This record gives sequence, C-alpha cells and structure tokens, in this order.
Amino acid sequence: MTPGFGNLMQDVLWCFSQVKGTIDVGVTEADIISTVEFNHTGELLATGDKGGRVVIFQREQESKHQSHRRGEYNVYSTFQSHEPEFDYLKSLEIEEKINKIRWLPQQNAAYFLLSTNDKTVKLWKVSERDKRPEGYNLKDEDGRLRDPSMITMLRVPVLRPMDLMVEATPRRVFANAHTYHINSISVNSDYETYMSADDLRINLWNFEITNQSFNIVDIKPANMEELTEVITAAEFHPHHCNTFVYSSSKGTIRLCDMRTAALCDRHAKFFEEPEDPSNRSFFSEIISSISDVKFSHSGRYIMTRDYLTVKVWDLNMENRPIETYQVHDYLRSKLCSLYENDCIFDKFECVWNGSDSVIMSGSYNNFFRMFDRNTKRDVTLEASRENSKPRAVLKPRKVCVGGKRRKDEISVDSLDFSKKILHTAWHPSENIIAVAATNNLYIFQDKVN
Repeated sequence: MTPGFGNLMQDVLWCFSQVKGTIDVGVTEADIISTVEFNHTGELLATGDKGGRVVIFQREQESKHQSHRRGEYNVYSTFQSHEPEFDYLKSLEIEEKINKIRWLPQQNAAYFLLSTNDKTVKLWKVSERDKRPEGYNLKDEDGRLRDPSMITMLRVPVLRPMDLMVEATPRRVFANAHTYHINSISVNSDYETYMSADDLRINLWNFEITNQSFNIVDIKPANMEELTEVITAAEFHPHHCNTFVYSSSKGTIRLCDMRTAALCDRHAKFFEEPEDPSNRSFFSEIISSISDVKFSHSGRYIMTRDYLTVKVWDLNMENRPIETYQVHDYLRSKLCSLYENDCIFDKFECVWNGSDSVIMSGSYNNFFRMFDRNTKRDVTLEASRENSKPRAVLKPRKVCVGGKRRKDEISVDSLDFSKKILHTAWHPSENIIAVAATNNLYIFQDKVN
C-alpha cells in the first residue's frame, strides 16, 4: 500500500481545496483546459489549454504553524507553447490547442516537459534564475558593446541577487513527422526516447534528434477506402522500455514488443472483448472506441476508457477484461440524442491512483467517478463552484433514471451535457486530484483529521 492512501474509498472523504480559473460568463474557446498532468513528485501540476498556453502550478511548502493546511498549488510559470499555424500544402489551419503534456523525471534543478498540438511536439525547459551577472568587460551595463581601445582594465564579473524569475525555454522542436493529428505522447522508461501517435502511425523519437524519427507502427492501408480503424491512444510500459500498447477505434488493444521487429505491425498480444450480440445497436461501434489507455504503475494491468465504461485488463489475459466499471450506464437510453449533439464522440480520459487501487474518470454535468478495485464500491462526485468552500466535504451525487426522484438525486433528463469532465490527474503518492471542468481547474484532497 502506498503511504497516504486509504484502503477503502469510504475511508476517504474528499474535500474541496482550490479552484483556478475565471467565473466569467463569456468563456472563450481558448481558455478551455485540454490536458492536466502532475509531475513525478506531484510538486508541480501542468495544464494546457485550447489557446496553446501551458500553466504550471507549484505546491507551496506547508507552514509549520498551520499543519492542518497542506500546501496549496499556486501559479509557478505560464508560457505560450504553441501558436496557430497554416499548412499551405493542404490549405489547413493547424490549431494551437495543447493535446497532451508529459513530464520528464527531474535530473537537476530544472524541469523538463513535452507538450504537443496536432502536429508538433516541443520539449520545454523550465528553470529558475535568482542571480544575474554584472561587470562585463566588453559590454556596458545596458548591454551595448564598448570600444575595445577604451578598456584600460579587466574586471571579474560578479553574480548579484535578483528577484526570482522562472523561465520557460523551448529546447527541442520535433516537427514534420505526422500527416494526421497527434493524439498521444509517451516518455519511455529509458528516458532517452519517447513516442508520438497519430490516427495511423506511431513514431519513436530520440530526445537529442529532432530532424528524424523512427516509424514503429503504420496501419495505413495501401487503399484508404479499406481503412477500418484508427489509433486512438498509445503508451509505453512504465518499466520495460521495449514494450508499449496502443488502442483503436474498434475497441481493441495491441501490445507490441520492439525487440521482435523494427516495424511493430505484428503485435505480441491482442486484447479484445467479444461483443454480446444482444447488445448490438447502431451505436455499438462508436461507443466501443477506446478514448484512453493507461498502464498501471506496477505495469501488470492496462486500463482503457470507452464511452460508457472503464475496463481493467491483465497483461496475461487477452480474451476479456478482468474488471468492467459502468461510468454512466444511464446514458445508454440517450445515445440517439448524444449522437445528434456530437457528445457521443467525446474523448474521456482515465487515471489510476498511486497504488493502482482506485481509478477515476469523468462524466457529464461536471460529475466524475471513482471506483475502488478492492471493495468494488464506487462514488460520483461533482466539481462545482457551489460547494467550493474551503475544506467543504464533497457529497456523493446520484443520478436517477425514471420513476420517483429522491431529493438528493438528479434526473438523467436534467444533466448538462455541455459541462463535461474529460481530463483528470491524480497525485503520484497522495490523495490529491486535479479535475478540469471547462476553463476551471479544481483541486480536491482527502480530509485529514
């Protein structure tokens, strides 16, 4: 058991901690959060938005006097990661929206992270400066070059303290390798390579080489009319640098081993659950498309999210998942209207807690769900400003389908489908979660008595 995790979810009372973002009625499209990611220690939390910005929050040190108040996350650095571009060959606009952020483990005082939009991956270095050099020989204090003939003596430059400055600088730009939109990036456990996946191809990159990548998966058919599925997500194994998985729009997962062949078109394992013919409908194929795939921290399990469920697969069993959790089964009767308003194509993500015992995924109406794998209990919580008083305990929510509605329940017909929790993150070793609701970032933590 990881320290800091309650065994039962009923032991954990989730409290409101913070909310970041504006309450303005006119939220612009650019302000909508499109990805959320804790770094490996949980001290930093990064968000990316549709306007191409990355905002990094840093956890404050806990104060000695207020031991009950755990460190809050405050803005550490904000920078523009991607700009809108135009592909003149295809006459297409390339959005600046940040699709994914992935942190690299910290090796020195600086932090490194990868961010990607539809076409270009960038490696950013985020570092602090609290000293500046003074006393140059060849330059004035304001930076102008001096006339060498006027220099009569040599000075030793000195470092003077200055106000702390956090700088984000792009160290590498990995471009021009994807024809289709990048949906995933994943850092390998060797920390020398990473992969980027689009609809039809997965590329392997070395962090030091920007002008070439190695194509490790290519499912593009010779004739595009024969295309039956696309890649929806991909991730490296947390410990074995030769192993990765990718999921497809047909609800299948392929595990590949890079030691078998240079091009991993032939998978090592193929995970698929046979469909129950009695459940078959017009929407079957759409709702079985996998929107997210994640290895457990132990590397033993894979979790996948499709439109209605979260499934957990054992790497040693390919024919069916070992656990299936219904995220919002009450929407099964609403698939027709969800198809008409395009919500059925929403891509929900899923996350593990630090000990792989609880999983979390989002839903509509700003609801998010947690499933305890040991006790098989689940809970629905809501991210809203109504109950955002400091340390307010979140009340479990219930959705009722037809019949009589109890006073604390909400009817499935009154759910707000424009409010959706697509992106969530869980602190690697504590019960702290970050939940993105449109343009607001909510942070919740367990109640410590």
